[in-house]
Amino acid sequence: MRLRIGLVTTLALITALVLGASSSSSAPGDNAVVHWSEVAEAAISAPTPPSTALRPPASSTPLAAMVHGAIYDAVAAVDGGLEPFATRVSAPPGASADAAVAQAARDVLVARIPAQATNVQNAYDAFMSGIPAGPAKDAGKAVGAAAAAGMLAWRMGDHFDDVVPYVQPTPGPGVFEPIAPTTPVDVKLGYVTPFTYTGPAYRPAPPYALTSKRYAADVAELQAIGRATGSSRTDAQTQTAMFFSGPAFVQFSRGLRGVVKAHGLERRESARLLGYTWVAVADTMIACWEAKYHYMFWRPNHAIQRADTDGNPDTSPDSTWLPLLVGNHPEYPSGHACFTAGVTTSLEQYFHTRKVQLTIPGMVAAGGPDRTYGNLDDLVKEVENARVWGGLHYRTTMQETAKQFPRIAKDVGKNYFLKDKK
Repeated sequence: MRLRIGLVTTLALITALVLGASSSSSAPGDNAVVHWSEVAEAAISAPTPPSTALRPPASSTPLAAMVHGAIYDAVAAVDGGLEPFATRVSAPPGASADAAVAQAARDVLVARIPAQATNVQNAYDAFMSGIPAGPAKDAGKAVGAAAAAGMLAWRMGDHFDDVVPYVQPTPGPGVFEPIAPTTPVDVKLGYVTPFTYTGPAYRPAPPYALTSKRYAADVAELQAIGRATGSSRTDAQTQTAMFFSGPAFVQFSRGLRGVVKAHGLERRESARLLGYTWVAVADTMIACWEAKYHYMFWRPNHAIQRADTDGNPDTSPDSTWLPLLVGNHPEYPSGHACFTAGVTTSLEQYFHTRKVQLTIPGMVAAGGPDRTYGNLDDLVKEVENARVWGGLHYRTTMQETAKQFPRIAKDVGKNYFLKDKK
């Protein structure tokens, strides 16, 4: 149940002092929501000690949902015109919305990513120095603190910080086994409490049978085009595969802020779009990972190397086959296709069209420059191809994931963030 916090008592004493005061600061550049989305991205994607690698894209999304959900509730309180998501906060007229946004983001990030507390606090201090001291600023800070407190209380015990050991099921045809010396990625994520649903409500149908003709066709395609060396891939196809091997959370985070800026969304609508999208993506990724570790479907590595065990007369083994790219978690459904579905469906629902221009930054040297898509379907198709060309996924997995997972973002929009959008 969502926590509803009222600030009437806390803020009543200063309401009269801020009547008529400006509700926003004169900070240059991006609006406060966009600015703090960027700060959040840096904190969330930073390596988690003792690791020196970026946080995995999938487990980055619940943190992004918490931050942007709290920002959304803070903006809803001060600017109005939004139905609160996790916390209903009452704010006096004139409270600084920018201070509220900064405080909400700062408090969630410091609480849930303590390793980044110093960097976040430095960003907070720099931002707050641009907002004039006074009752409006103080009121905004109180609003943001309440929005963050509500989100943190609601998500307490959400299992995000649990340590879930990986348990290998009995090996055999179709059964995933780790394909790297490290522990499979984000074993815990399927156990994290979703934001908008309960249980395995969105678990897709099982993957196809190993004995099916479609499976055999997918394996044959991967054998030809997905291998690390000696592949039939073109240079352009290899570059596309490499492009989408970049950090998906960072790529989509920057792409989303680009959409906000391109459409000139002001603070309230920035909060709505980013809050909606990150909650939708988080719940999509939780459902995606629950399904991955439920079905435990094998990766192309073992499928091709051990094709003589699958019972399909139309497949043949190749003990030397290795993929261009490696994903050390179960194959079905596709994590990148889930992520893409969450982002593109949220944009479609918000703008009422698939013709939304979205630029994804190139973050891998071999992947080339930024890529811009004028139609969200083009991005979905390119991600599908990239994962096949990289030897990561069967084509049917990519297509089925793209079909089954958009419903989560649709439900999040309909039931929460878009209910009052005109």
